[in-house]
Amino acid sequence: MTEDAQLAPIPEDWERALAVVAHPDDLEYGSSGAIARWTDEGRSVAYVLATRGEAGIDGITPEEAGPLREREQIASARVVGVETVEFLDHADGVIEYGLPLRRDIAAAIRRHRPELVVMTNHHETWPGGPWLNMADHRNVGLATLDAVRDAANRWVFRDLLDEGLEPWSGVRWVAVAASPKATHAVDITATMDRAVDSLKAHRAYLDGLSGPMADTGFLREAAAETGKRFGGVLACAFELIPMQ
Repeated sequence: MTEDAQLAPIPEDWERALAVVAHPDDLEYGSSGAIARWTDEGRSVAYVLATRGEAGIDGITPEEAGPLREREQIASARVVGVETVEFLDHADGVIEYGLPLRRDIAAAIRRHRPELVVMTNHHETWPGGPWLNMADHRNVGLATLDAVRDAANRWVFRDLLDEGLEPWSGVRWVAVAASPKATHAVDITATMDRAVDSLKAHRAYLDGLSGPMADTGFLREAAAETGKRFGGVLACAFELIPMQ
């Protein structure tokens, strides 16, 4: 789909979603408005983060930043109706694609048994320009796509069976936020304010930033821009990948 093509609505015939991202704040930079709408509709959404974001604030040591950012992420999730937030404790900034990461995400998928998996852009660049995406996002995204299939295969990561985690083949779609290949969208007009508030909950992180990413006002501008391809409403875009 080209960048000016109209976006289709995300399917709504599902009950459980699992969001898998690299860092605290990843979901708040683009997905939390949709998540707030889904929880308002009575759907279940859980978060799994590969790291605690301990390397994300230049002026705070990782030993201090990790617990701080964990608390901010839990508070942020509650703003949009999410109570379950898990951390896999991979090292922030140096996440490697590989079997340990795939196993941890596959285990989470088996635990939560989602129909929809939400993740952040795994492509090399961001929408609208040549800006390079960071390795953590790319590696966690690719591992998440592979882990969906790993979670369904009884004979991959067989030790998960010993933990009581039976295979789960029920993931029907993966929704990729902030993708340069967006195909679908969610109307977040009613939840836009909560989307902004969920990002504001990352106060220490925002205080450590400079430039446009520190200004939460850009979220509304981005939603309005996406809405030009989705009926003129405030909207959140995703690349929807069918898994069945």
